[in-house]
Amino acid sequence: MKQKLDELYKKYETKDFILNDPIQFPHRYTKKEDIEISAFVSSLFAFGRREQFISKLEYIFSLFNSPYELILNYKKHDFSDFLYRFIKSNDLIELFKILNKLYVQDKSSLQELFNGENRFEKVTNYFYSNCSCKSSTGFCFMFAKPENNSALKRLNMFLRWMVRGGVVDFGLWKNIKKSELLIPLDTHVARISREFGLLKRKQNDFRAVIELSEKLKEYDEVDPVKYDFALFGLGIERQKNGN
Repeated sequence: MKQKLDELYKKYETKDFILNDPIQFPHRYTKKEDIEISAFVSSLFAFGRREQFISKLEYIFSLFNSPYELILNYKKHDFSDFLYRFIKSNDLIELFKILNKLYVQDKSSLQELFNGENRFEKVTNYFYSNCSCKSSTGFCFMFAKPENNSALKRLNMFLRWMVRGGVVDFGLWKNIKKSELLIPLDTHVARISREFGLLKRKQNDFRAVIELSEKLKEYDEVDPVKYDFALFGLGIERQKNGN
């Protein structure tokens, strides 16, 4: 199994992976703060049909040259009644307002917010405690609560981008070990993992994330989440081929 996973990982972790993935947006920037902020926003919108959320992210990032400068100087921005699935313009405004508080008022950063133990609870608690629309369906969808046993796919994907290095991921955050990362579990990864006998749990929830992440450590204890490329890449390829 290790040989098979390693072959698939090498096949799919290439620069071509960036082209149709939401990670393409942070790859447009060179400054650390621009990368991490654009990556965070991009990861939050990575759900639903890929062409649709890529189009919405294109719109968002077309409105400014630097995500970091937008956050530093943020005032209520006109997002022209932005709408993507559950997420409305007010949800997007709240997101940028809270990021402004994090970087400007608190003099902190996303890297610091994600640091330490219980990072997912820490992150979601911060955004909910500073949100004026806590009951908004869109905001709640962006920040699924860990206590609800969510797989937290998008936050785990964001961490993979920031912590791992390579031709796709950035490896900017050195305060978190690659071995601490958890697999970004989506339907493609879950389906292939069960087919390979790597995942027994039937629900795609946080318990499944832990089970699969621990299993992948048997094949690489230092960088187990590199196999996200293998599982996700094969899942996408099979979908394209109708398998």
